[in-house]
Amino acid sequence: MEIGPDPAEVGRARRWARSRLACPGIAVDESLADTLVLLISELVTNAVVHTGCPAVLSLLFGPGGAGAGIVRVEVADSSARPPQQRRADGADTHGRGLELVDGLADRWGWQPEGQGKRIWCEVDRTAPAIAPAVVREPRTYEAPRAVTNTA
Repeated sequence: MEIGPDPAEVGRARRWARSRLACPGIAVDESLADTLVLLISELVTNAVVHTGCPAVLSLLFGPGGAGAGIVRVEVADSSARPPQQRRADGADTHGRGLELVDGLADRWGWQPEGQGKRIWCEVDRTAPAIAPAVVREPRTYEAPRAVTNTA
């Protein structure tokens, strides 16, 4: 899905994702659908807000389709600026996007691509769910080399 450099595109990306999840067997009321839509929302928001460039959103299903295996979300944009995970203070209204991605996805990372970059995250449907009480410290990243994170 092509994303314009407009914050209204985030809502359109969420609707697009929900429509695509239903086809391969992820129920709208399934917690995985909510998690994937939140991940998509965060990655698209980051692309729109921090780059001001158009982007391309992809939703990929591993072997066996969405019913088994890995679901991967990718957002590619034309900005060479690497993503930066921030640590938001309690009253901050911004700066939690990649912290959420880090907490919800099984893996995430980014790599340079052409003049821009591709940021991605994966959710493994076969992995046991993380208990909500688990809190992870945010990781720090060095730019501009590509980074891959594993939970």
